[in-house]
Amino acid sequence: MKILALILAAFLIAIQGQLWFGKGGLARGVQLRAELRQQQQANEQAQARNALIQAELRDLREGLEMVEEKARYELSMVRPDEIYVQVHR
Repeated sequence: MKILALILAAFLIAIQGQLWFGKGGLARGVQLRAELRQQQQANEQAQARNALIQAELRDLREGLEMVEEKARYELSMVRPDEIYVQVHR
């Protein structure tokens, strides 16, 4: 009976050792949780960026106001009936 108790105790110690120090142990679980948090933050940032791009795309598809604004500020375009004045500082 003592031998059986020793064998069971040895198995229990081996299982606990694997839980604490093994390949899939608690330390690995903590590391994976940290990686998960980082990935979730990256996903939230990407979703925010995607929402901005989708809003801009919707504006471009729905109206010419965004196209006109981009043409004016990025390409310095003017309407035929306007006079362009550039001020240097």
